[in-house]
Amino acid sequence: MSFAAVQRILGILLTVFSLTLLPPLVLALLAQDGAAVAFATAFALTLGVGVLSWLPVRGTKRELRLRDGFIVVVMFWTVLSAIGALPFVLAEDPHLSLTDAVFESVSGLTTTGATVITGLDGLPMSILYYRQQLQWLGGMGIIVLAVAVLPMLGIGGMQLYRAETPGPMKDNKLTPRITETAKALWYIYLGLTVACGFSYWLAGMSVFDAVGHAFSTVAIGGFSTHDASMGYFNSPLIDMIAVVFMFLAAVNFSLHFVAFRHRSVTGYWQDSEFRFYVLLLSIVILITILGLHFTETYDDWEGAIVNGLFQAVSIGTTAGFTTAEFYNWPGFIAILLLFSSFVGGCAGSTGGGIKVIRVLLLVKQGLREITRLVHPSAQIPVRIGAKSVDSRVVEAVWGFFALYVASFTVMYLALASTGLELMTAFSAVAASINNLGPGLEGVGANYADMHEPGKWILCFAMLLGRLEIFTLLVLLTPAFWRK
Repeated sequence: MSFAAVQRILGILLTVFSLTLLPPLVLALLAQDGAAVAFATAFALTLGVGVLSWLPVRGTKRELRLRDGFIVVVMFWTVLSAIGALPFVLAEDPHLSLTDAVFESVSGLTTTGATVITGLDGLPMSILYYRQQLQWLGGMGIIVLAVAVLPMLGIGGMQLYRAETPGPMKDNKLTPRITETAKALWYIYLGLTVACGFSYWLAGMSVFDAVGHAFSTVAIGGFSTHDASMGYFNSPLIDMIAVVFMFLAAVNFSLHFVAFRHRSVTGYWQDSEFRFYVLLLSIVILITILGLHFTETYDDWEGAIVNGLFQAVSIGTTAGFTTAEFYNWPGFIAILLLFSSFVGGCAGSTGGGIKVIRVLLLVKQGLREITRLVHPSAQIPVRIGAKSVDSRVVEAVWGFFALYVASFTVMYLALASTGLELMTAFSAVAASINNLGPGLEGVGANYADMHEPGKWILCFAMLLGRLEIFTLLVLLTPAFWRK
């Protein structure tokens, strides 16, 4: 393990991240919204830390090993969360405390979308833009961006990619070279963002709102420039555009790549994970719409269909946008939606949750065990499509699920022990570890009233969910640090 190589890469990546503070700085100067000094100071501090970290080890050229890749990813996300909080602390409006600033930064970068800020409509334009940009950068992972556009850094690309990319089967590359793979992912991500923003603008959003919401929609983040979220626009057309792009962003990006390369969409339906994803989402949508109608939550079918469809997709993909106070809907609908976030999006997407492929493997493994009760001697492989899944992948999925449940339980108990109401604690942990954002009861609208110890617990939960349990917890094992 080479700490010098890790330090060098962290320094370069922080230097690169400092450049992302320039767009909100320029916007603050143009809008004269009073946040320019905060962004200028944050830029100088981030650039300074990055350069000072890089200078002592700039001559280190050692290639990264897998363990180094895990350290870089975890350290970078941790440090980035702290650095990303600087504008929130330094700005006069909203001028958050350290805890609130870190929470907002972690929530943005992990694309969770939980916020402690109220009065969004009155915030400086540059701060609002910065929040949306944080989610966009976190959506695909700024490290994937670094691998894509800065291959000359000497970063061990495959090791970072394996540590960063969500999903159980991480060696499935789209192109022969890791740099080309990262570029392909980024171009797709950028293309979806541009298409989404243009669609929002045509539907009636201002340019600023269209860009900001495109960032958080494709990132499946859920941050909005308005307190009422998507409900602010009161437009079924905008809601349906959001539904389309949230759905697309929660699909494995490799399917988008194949569809673009072959100019054909047939590959989507041939993918087992995609079909299972559509099936689960369709069931949740149907139950939600029928539930809203028959409980008379809405007076007509149109209201039930539009709001039910939007919220089912938003929560099911872990975006977390709202058009209505879904946490005040009939209890079984709200719980159903929250539970749908545990599944989340497909592997290789910007969605959170356990991931559809893991749930599909767990279902198939469960069915296999039932069949074995009837035929004890039968050799029954677990198949995804026409391919048998390696037993190591199945074991890894079970291990992930066990750690997921254990982590969830520990954080839930920790949050409940602070005196928080049980449903509020449960939904807060669920919304954080699934990178969803809004919860139920006391954390339905925002997290402003959450006490500080709870916010730090949820910060850890968000990072744990974003890095998919293993990547973060592996650093806490003695075996990782043995030579």
